[in-house]
Amino acid sequence: MLQHPSILGLKPRLHAKACSTPACDILSHMTLRFLYPFAALAAATNVFAANDCDRTCLKNTLDQYLNAVAKHDPSAAPLFVGFRQTENAVVARLGTGMWKSMTALGKVQRRYLDPVSGQAAYFGTIEEGANSAIVTVRVKIDNRKVTEAEWLIARKGDPGLNGPAVPGQPAGNFFDPDNLAANPPPDKAVAKEVRSSREAMIAATNSYFDGITTHDGSIIMAYPGCSRLENGYTVTGRVGGVRGKAAPPGQAASDCTSGLQTINVSLVAARRYPVVDEEAGMVLAIAVFLRKPGTATRRNVFSEWFAIDNNKIRNIYSAMFYPPPDLPVPNWPPYEGNWPLPAELAPAH
Repeated sequence: MLQHPSILGLKPRLHAKACSTPACDILSHMTLRFLYPFAALAAATNVFAANDCDRTCLKNTLDQYLNAVAKHDPSAAPLFVGFRQTENAVVARLGTGMWKSMTALGKVQRRYLDPVSGQAAYFGTIEEGANSAIVTVRVKIDNRKVTEAEWLIARKGDPGLNGPAVPGQPAGNFFDPDNLAANPPPDKAVAKEVRSSREAMIAATNSYFDGITTHDGSIIMAYPGCSRLENGYTVTGRVGGVRGKAAPPGQAASDCTSGLQTINVSLVAARRYPVVDEEAGMVLAIAVFLRKPGTATRRNVFSEWFAIDNNKIRNIYSAMFYPPPDLPVPNWPPYEGNWPLPAELAPAH
């Protein structure tokens, strides 16, 4: 937005002595109009110079950060003095959390870059000693410094829709890093002739959430048969529900637009689209599924990666977690401290 020159620190003066005649007023107004576009251009130039980090810069900075985490050495990352990191919506003090537990990047490594927003993100697996986790890591970069890191982490045995896992019952959450490795997100640039604009990619992504909240899959801008992997587990292409068997050849199976009539989601809240990689055809969406009032099902906070070409969703990949009812999520502007469940709706888990 263009600003008045005085706001930008410019104070035009016609001459040393004050002048209050009509002629001076006219001349002053003309001077302001003359300086206005140049002042705005100078301000815009300063903004772009401060955020001059192209795709190569974003990738290198993201890798510096990830390597520093794996080495347990914050000093090896180009961190801003006010750097802030969350892990599943909880602020992590520097040197704690993933700075201690992560030992290496995993088999699936995808990096997506957005020079427009000045953000980059990693999706895939990481190693924590002998264990694996599926993660999305979003970083914001200003003046070639990492100012923010947001981790969404899924681990085996984490709480799921109905709370913590119960012995003798299916795991609390879906978790299948081997299936993610066998069916990874794309890692090549989308052909220019089928590339979508930034605005169209966000619109397609948002249509998915609108389809969920209206319980109408026909709203979703997607290819027939579009797949969705939740924490590595393929929830589409099945019969008998998301835990059902894979559909045999020739039999109708679910896709990313199916089963929304009965889904227990009343609102897809706090929608953000921090990374839109037009070259890769990938959009990162981060939001919160809020349940229907009066149900004991947990909310879930998710990162979902949408593979898009020709303005339609082809695949969706997620890393998500199910927070306890008293945890404010997603805990990032403009939604910091939002959506703890009211006490009367809180599940007993």
